[in-house]
Amino acid sequence: MSSEIAISVKALSKHHLMFDRPEDRLKQMVVPRLQRLVRQEPRRYFRDFAALTNISLDVRRGETVGIIGRNGSGKSTLLQIICGTLQPTSGSVTVNGRVAALLELGAGFNPDFTGRENAYLNASILGLSRAEMDNRFDSIASFADIGDFIEQPVKTYSSGMYVRLAFAVAINVDPDILVVDEALSVGDEAFSRKCFARIEQIKERGGTILFVSHAAQTIVQLCDRAVLLDAGEMMLTGRPKTVTGQYQRLVNASAEGAAEIRTQIVAMRDATISRVISAELPWLGSESEDEVVVDNSQAPRNEIEHREALSNQILESADSFDPSLVSKSTAYQEERGARIRDVRILTVSGEQVNVLRLGRRYFIEYWTDFSMDATRVGFGIGITTTTGFHVAGAKCRASRVELAQAGSSLRSRFEFTCLLLPGHYFVTCQVRGLPEVDEVPLHRIIDAIAFRVTEEDETLAAGLVDLSMVVTVDR
Repeated sequence: MSSEIAISVKALSKHHLMFDRPEDRLKQMVVPRLQRLVRQEPRRYFRDFAALTNISLDVRRGETVGIIGRNGSGKSTLLQIICGTLQPTSGSVTVNGRVAALLELGAGFNPDFTGRENAYLNASILGLSRAEMDNRFDSIASFADIGDFIEQPVKTYSSGMYVRLAFAVAINVDPDILVVDEALSVGDEAFSRKCFARIEQIKERGGTILFVSHAAQTIVQLCDRAVLLDAGEMMLTGRPKTVTGQYQRLVNASAEGAAEIRTQIVAMRDATISRVISAELPWLGSESEDEVVVDNSQAPRNEIEHREALSNQILESADSFDPSLVSKSTAYQEERGARIRDVRILTVSGEQVNVLRLGRRYFIEYWTDFSMDATRVGFGIGITTTTGFHVAGAKCRASRVELAQAGSSLRSRFEFTCLLLPGHYFVTCQVRGLPEVDEVPLHRIIDAIAFRVTEEDETLAAGLVDLSMVVTVDR
C-alpha cells in the first residue's frame, strides 16, 4: 500500500446468517453435516443477508471522508471492519497508523471502575503507555468536564457524563486516523461544539478522519470527499455537496420511488466513470470492458483534483430538479371561489427547479382559477423552515387585481434572489380578496412545495440568510 494511503479497502463484503427461530441455529450446526454423510443435499436453515457488497475505497493521509446513507445501508458495519472489531466475509482492509474509534462510546468501560481507571484502561487499549497517559490525563478530565465524578464508579454516571468521558479519552490520544460514527450527536450543544472544535484541530494537524453522519450539512462542513452507501453497496463517491444531494433524493423518496432513484444514481456514477476514462488520463486503466480500475495513489495530487472536478461537474448537471423532493406536510384550506394550482420554482430561463443555489435569481409562480367574481384580489407567498419558522415572503397587499372574473385564471410570479443558506424550506401560497363584502382568504395551500438550497463549499455566512457581511478589524 502506498505511504500516501491511510486506509485501503479492497472488494470488501460482509454477510450475516439470519435465523427465523433460535432452534434453527442448532439445526444448521448439525443437520447439514448428517445429510452430507448420507449423501443428501444439505438443507439451509438460514437466510443470507449481505450487509456490505464488494466495497472498495482508498482514503489518503490527511483526508477527511464522510460516509452517508439511509438506516441499514452498512455504514456502521464498514467502520467496525475498518477498526478491527468485526471480521469481513471476504475482501481486505489495510490501515496505516494509530486508530482512535468513536463507534459505541464507552463500550469498553467497566461499570465498577472509576472514571480515572476506565480512562487509563481505554488509553492502554488505544496504545498509550502509562507515562503518556499521565501526561494527558488532565487534558482528558478537563475535556470531559465531569468534575469530581472522575473519581467515582462510572455506574453512578448519567448517560451524558458517560459519553463525555468516553469521547474525551478517544479524542485526546492524538490519533493518526480518527473514525467517528454519529458520535457528535450526543451531549448538549456546548459539548457538541467542543467536539467539533477538537476534530477540526486533528484535521488541521494532518490527521485522517473517516466520518459517518446523517447530517448532510455536517458532511459538507467537515469533509473533503463523501461516499454514499445504500443497501450495502457503494453508490457514489465525490465532492460532499454532490453526494449529499443524491442522499437527500434517496431519503426523501417513497418506497416505490427509491428503486428508480437508485437506478438513476448508478447510471450517473457509471456515466461519470465512462466520461473520465474518455479524458484519457494516464493512470486510469481497464482490465476489461466491464471492470474499471482507478488508482488514485499513483496520480499527482493536482491531477487527482482535476479528475474529481471533472466527475463532480458531470454529476452536478442533474442537481437543479429533484423529483423525490416533495412536501409531505401540504395542507389545503377552504376554497372560497378560488383555487391555487401548479405551484413551482423557475430559473430566469424558465427551467423548473427545486434545488437552488445561493445568490441566483428565481421565480416562484402559481396559477389561480376563479369560480366566482372577486375584487381587490391579492397574491402572496411565505417561505418557512422545516420547524415552521417564517423566513421571508410577500404579503397579499403587495399585489392587487381590481377584478378577477368567474371562469378566469391568473398567474402570479414572485421574482427573488436566493439569499437563504443551505437547508430545506417550504413555500406557502395564499390568495385574498373580496368575494362579497369583507376581505377573506380565497384559498391557501400550506407547504405547497418543498425546496432546498444546496451546500456551497466556500460559504462563510451562518444562520438562515446570507447578509453579505464585510468584516474589518481595526487596531
